[in-house]
Amino acid sequence: MRKKFIINLFFLLFLNIGIKSFWILGVDRGVQNTVNAADYGLYFALLNFSFIFNILLDFGLTNYNNRLIAQHPQLLKKHFAQLLPIKFVMAIVFSLVVFLVAIILDYDAHSLKLLSFLCLSQFLASLLLYLRSNISGLQLFKTDSILSVLDRFIVIILCSILLWSGLLKTEFKIEYFIFTQVFAYAFSVVVAFFICIRKTGWIKLKWNKAFVIKIIKESYPYAILILLMSFYNRADGVMIERMLNNGKQEAGIYASAFRLVDAANMVAYLFSIILLPLFSRLIKNKEDVRPIIKISFHLLLMLTICFIAISQFYGTELMALMYNKHIMESEAIFRVLSFCFLPISMTYIFGTLLTANGSLKQLNIVASCGMVLNIGINLILIPHFNALGAAYSSLTAQTITSLLQVIIAIKIFKIKTNYAYILRILLFVLCIFLTTFLIKNLNFYWMYNIIITALVMIVLSFIFRVFNIKDLITLIKSSPNKSATNF
Repeated sequence: MRKKFIINLFFLLFLNIGIKSFWILGVDRGVQNTVNAADYGLYFALLNFSFIFNILLDFGLTNYNNRLIAQHPQLLKKHFAQLLPIKFVMAIVFSLVVFLVAIILDYDAHSLKLLSFLCLSQFLASLLLYLRSNISGLQLFKTDSILSVLDRFIVIILCSILLWSGLLKTEFKIEYFIFTQVFAYAFSVVVAFFICIRKTGWIKLKWNKAFVIKIIKESYPYAILILLMSFYNRADGVMIERMLNNGKQEAGIYASAFRLVDAANMVAYLFSIILLPLFSRLIKNKEDVRPIIKISFHLLLMLTICFIAISQFYGTELMALMYNKHIMESEAIFRVLSFCFLPISMTYIFGTLLTANGSLKQLNIVASCGMVLNIGINLILIPHFNALGAAYSSLTAQTITSLLQVIIAIKIFKIKTNYAYILRILLFVLCIFLTTFLIKNLNFYWMYNIIITALVMIVLSFIFRVFNIKDLITLIKSSPNKSATNF
């Protein structure tokens, strides 16, 4: 089982990093370079707006189903028949809430039209996740891994044809990008549905009111947490677009700056997939979680500090490589947002630890603080500094919420302060930035400088004992076999 888990884990990582990296850095970037900043900015703002209410499409149902089917696969047919109708009712509630708030925020007819397709896309994505929870619960891990990237793969193919083949005789519009995503999700849902039907046989849908109430009661603390986190993670693009006269363009520039950070976050997120079941098992068995905290902290610290250092010294070059417009504006925002990668990564460790411990009350309080901070600071800074103000707001909110989670985790798990260890970490960070600065001044092409910098960073991580291959192996081997069902 351990061998099976490790093989499927690396298969999942390979597919996600390969396909989704090309999605973010290839197709999504290509679309933004093709359409004007205002059109992409509106899409980015509306996408974030719909994401804020995404929890209404699930309410913890997918995680509940994943655990249930993994433990009791014989219940698949019964629960499949009961949960599918709930998903469609949730879609209606989600759409009503999104459109009601959108009308209150005075979105025009064109924006509401785009929002309707984005809502459909969000519903199909949520439905796909639910269907995949049945497949992974049955331990069909390779099938689930392929389904996890199938929609993105389809969009990559379709958008590559539309963007670069020359077959499209008209100007590429942002609507085409949205339509391809809806089609890709719909196709993936159909594939996943028939895979499930092969296991259950044809079903008769049932509505079970008591079952719905039970799920809501069990999931509402988690749902509130996700909703609060969505507000302070997704509000920036929405507020930029709504608050400024040129908000659509500014939101597009913000999206440009955020893209590389989003790509880096994908790697950190995959850590949380491993850590959640691992922390859950350790806490249940009353085992020491501190060794795993230290290992994951070291691995993510190396990634985050290297990313931030390169972003600070080569921000202009990276933005110029990726985009053909608004480069200087994007570069200034990117430098600020790159620092967000550190607190976000720490949240994936300590927030995951607190989630595994069931500390949802503390997490909800922290998330509430983050939401109030982000929205409050945005209201002050965006009118004066445009999208750059939203970047500073995001950095402030992410840093404070991350620190609060670290403090709570230290208190709950009685983690002692080691000042010699802290000094070693600070020296490592200082050496990374000093090395990057010195190599920046070498008379080489900037891409060669980055490669040299990355190699030196790896050496420094070994010298300061921040990275150790044995740590990575330990993290994987420690992961419980059942964690594979969460993929």
